[in-house]
Amino acid sequence: MKVVAPAEHGHLAENVMHFARVLRAAGLPIGPDRVIDAMRALEVAGVERRDDFYWTLASVFLDRREQFEVYDQAFHIFWRDPQLLERVMAMFLPQVYGRQGRDEREASSRVSEAMRPRPKKPQETPVEPPQETQLDASLSFSAREVLQHADFETMTPEEIAQAKKMLANLRLPIPEIRTRRFSPDADGARIDLRASLRASLRNGAQLITLKRRSPQRRHPPLVVMCDVSGSMNRYSRMFLHFLHAITNDRDRVTSFVFGTRLTNISRYLRHRDVDVAMSGVADAIADWSGGTRIGNCLREFNLRWSRRVLGQNAVVLMISDGLDGDVGEGLAREMERLHKSCRKLIWLNPLLRYEGFEARPAGVRAMLPHVDEFLPVHNVASLIDLSRALEGSHDYRRAA
Repeated sequence: MKVVAPAEHGHLAENVMHFARVLRAAGLPIGPDRVIDAMRALEVAGVERRDDFYWTLASVFLDRREQFEVYDQAFHIFWRDPQLLERVMAMFLPQVYGRQGRDEREASSRVSEAMRPRPKKPQETPVEPPQETQLDASLSFSAREVLQHADFETMTPEEIAQAKKMLANLRLPIPEIRTRRFSPDADGARIDLRASLRASLRNGAQLITLKRRSPQRRHPPLVVMCDVSGSMNRYSRMFLHFLHAITNDRDRVTSFVFGTRLTNISRYLRHRDVDVAMSGVADAIADWSGGTRIGNCLREFNLRWSRRVLGQNAVVLMISDGLDGDVGEGLAREMERLHKSCRKLIWLNPLLRYEGFEARPAGVRAMLPHVDEFLPVHNVASLIDLSRALEGSHDYRRAA
């Protein structure tokens, strides 16, 4: 069979470039380098067969399994699938969706958002006579409230972008605690004998003026451990933006992610530019959207990192759904050790968004007795409530 070079097909390169833009707008990380690689791959594979064309572009543009649904729907819409009419008609029929159906619906919303016509530039917009405009503040407030209470897993790409802006302005105020160090204080309750003697020798005075000091108060270190397994995929992406905001807002923040292995991402999150920070995090995480071995990752943390980062009454935030691939093996022992090594251990679980949640999984049952707080985290409002809880309460109660 003759291999037809893409150069013989007129606007193929331009169409591939536009298709890559659609995929990038739908959330796939596709840059100009992949477009060039795609054209080189098409020169080798040819474009005579539709299946070869489909899988050649997929092999270049995709690097994760969860990106396939978005690519599949975008390909058939962009390149005019002959069975598109049947697929569209099937969307209007009543169906019972499981996990696969939910992924397809999310992919459909992302593809439709990416292929929506962009608004014209200001100079291309026709000039219209000015009209009197009245703003309804109640409607804007209502839209903001709806966005705050929307689940991260069901958000559209536009809502996700707005939620990320809200997370960038979110702060996590942890109350200051008393330390063992002292600082000079004229109204302090403790007399500083050394400072008093040095002052008397320096001035040669017969009367000694007593110097006083008081204990210093400082924010404790914050250690965050975020689950990036497949069941936490959509949530963990939003939590990373939240971690970037608090890392750049305060000092002594150490962040880890875990799936089948433990990864320290603190140095990447310290970059001011969120895009550069997220790119570094994505390159550092090798087990994104994979399995979960919570007990094994906690064992590595307790052996390698606990002495370094859990000093000075550190507060630990554990973000995970508790679904352990090892069925909780050794998890209770490692959680107990972690709990005894820090001042407060707070578990944030997106499964608590369900009213009928029960601690049935083995991982949840092993972790729950060793936490001080068990809170839901699935939308912007839950993160705001976490900030308010930390700001307004100095004493955490053990979760029932």
